[in-house]
Formats: sequence, C-alpha cells, structure tokens
Amino acid sequence: MPLLKDATPMVKELRPPPPVPLCWFLPSLFAAFNVVLLVIFSGLFFAFPCRWLAQHGNWAFPTVTGLLFALTFFSLITLNFSDPGILHRGSGEQSPMTVHVVWVNHRAFRLQWCPKCCFHRPPRTYHCPWCNICVEDFDHHCKWVNNCVGNRNFRFFMLLVLSLCLYSGSLLVTCLLFLLRTSHLPFCIDKAMAILVAVPAAGFLVLHFLLLTIQVLSVSAAERSYEGKCRYLQGYNPFDQGCVSNWYLAICAPLGPKYMAEAVWLQRVVGPEWVPVHFQTCPSTHSPSVLPGLQPRPSCCHKPGQGPPGSGEAAAVQELHAGPVLPPLREAPRRGSAPHSPLRTRRCQEHLRLNITS
Repeated sequence: MPLLKDATPMVKELRPPPPVPLCWFLPSLFAAFNVVLLVIFSGLFFAFPCRWLAQHGNWAFPTVTGLLFALTFFSLITLNFSDPGILHRGSGEQSPMTVHVVWVNHRAFRLQWCPKCCFHRPPRTYHCPWCNICVEDFDHHCKWVNNCVGNRNFRFFMLLVLSLCLYSGSLLVTCLLFLLRTSHLPFCIDKAMAILVAVPAAGFLVLHFLLLTIQVLSVSAAERSYEGKCRYLQGYNPFDQGCVSNWYLAICAPLGPKYMAEAVWLQRVVGPEWVPVHFQTCPSTHSPSVLPGLQPRPSCCHKPGQGPPGSGEAAAVQELHAGPVLPPLREAPRRGSAPHSPLRTRRCQEHLRLNITS
C-alpha cells in the first residue's frame, strides 16, 4: 500500500477537564431550607394566633412557645455546625497489612483499614460517604442538618429531637385553643394562619415522636442506627453496660479532647500487653470485624477517659483490653528455606513468591 507523502499526523486536541460537580451544594441548601422553614412557620404562629392570645391576656402560651422556639433554634444551629467526632486522616507510614485487635468486654474486634483516611478504624467508627470523613462512634448521617451524628454531637441531636417534639406539641395545642376560643367569631386571617400552622405541626409531632422513641430504645440498648442486630454474634452486645450507664455515657459523660491532630496514633504499641497473635489467613483476604474464635485473656483494663491516645473510642466504651498487634509482613523466604513467619500459609507464600519473581 503506497504511503501518502503529504499525510499529516492526527493530533488529539486537548480538552479542558470536566467541571467538578458541586456535591455539597444541594445538601447544604436543603439544610438551610429547613432552618428557613422553621423560622417562617414560627413567624406566622407568633404574628397571628399567638398575638391574639397575648392581646386577650393569655401570656402563658406565648411565653412557653417562645422559650421552646429558642431552644429548638439553638439546638438546630448547634447541630449544623458541631463536630461529630472527626478522626484525622492517617499518615503514609501506616500499613494496611498490619492487623490490630482490641478487646471490648471479652469480645475481640479487628480494626478495619479505611482506604480513604489511611488508618485502622476503631470499633464503631464508620466512614461517612456523604461527608468523606471517619466519625467516631458513628450513628447516622442526618440530611436535615447536613451533618453526621457521632460521639461528640449525639447529645445535641437528642436535644433537637426532644425540643422539636415539645415545640410541635405546643404549636398544635396553642392553635387548637385559639380556634376554640374564636369559634364564635367570623372566619379571618388569624384562623387561616392557625390552621396553616396546626396541620404541619401535627404531622411533625407524630414523626418526631416516633424518632424520639426509636432513639430512646437505641440508647438504652447501646445500639447505633447504622448497625444491625446481626452485627454482634450470639445476641451479645459488648458495648451494652446497662440502661443507666448507657444514658450517662451517651448524654452526660465528658467528651475529652478533639481528635483533630496531625494523625491518629493507632499504630503505636501501648504497653507490654500487646502481643502477636497468629492468624492462619492471608492478609489480603477479608475477615469479619468481630473475631468470635479468640478467647479473652487477663490483662489491664483502660478506665473511661484513659484509653490509648487516638484510639477513637468514646468515653462510653473505654474499657478496652489492650489487644494484640501483628507486625508487618517481611519478604517471602527464598526457595529451599523454611518459612520464618508464622502468619503465612502455603497459599500466601506462593502468592508472595510470584509477586517477588515478577
């Protein structure tokens, strides 16, 4: 085939990279809309039915509803801008091949590696896909406030749900009382606004009461919203310390310092209790987060608030038995030599030899 002398090479035109979508804009706009909605309905309530009651000498209802509105607005804004317990991203020196095991009330937990934050997650720590952060003692991601609910702001979330229940109930009762007292008067704009406020207040009261009931049961049993009951084998929850202790640790226990440091110190050895444990599995295989086969051994217990630095555990579950830490894997032995690492099985040795020779 003859070659074309005047053929010009085809050069691919450089195109600008596609714009990054603003994935944070819509959730933030939705959270701001919820705040504006609360202010608008409260303004209609205080401007029409509440004003009529105050003019006729009923100052008790405006006073109570005003205090509840202030509490609700404060808890909503506080939860919006609160720190849920963000754990700082790890350093490049930490290795995902290292295995860490901690003990919580005679139950072994293997710390899972977070590929996005580059460190081993403590028990009950979860990487939120919406916020792209690891949150200590993660409960759920609340889209109404565009923030995660975790160890450091769970009490503000409970305060918000409780205040919303009380505030919705006070709005509903006040509007119904206003309609009863003005039943002999002709229909006016005050009655229209009272009906406009009472109907959404009744709906929000039912929803918030159900949410409050679910949260009360979860706190009493030391459970989290994102966890299923099948997470703990044999129906035993190692984080449950009794109803009274669970409520104290979730609402009243001191939070301690924030974890926004340069790195989370999960890789360092704490005391002589950390001993190697031999697993007969390849490090590349996935293992469950709970290791039921390990038997507890007597060791020192960390008292609440005195756990290892950067352990990521809340003060609620600081009774951690120091678990074993496995050292990183060394090079595979050469042919003809005996394996020098008790961690490797025959399949792992063959896999490592293939990687080294290639």
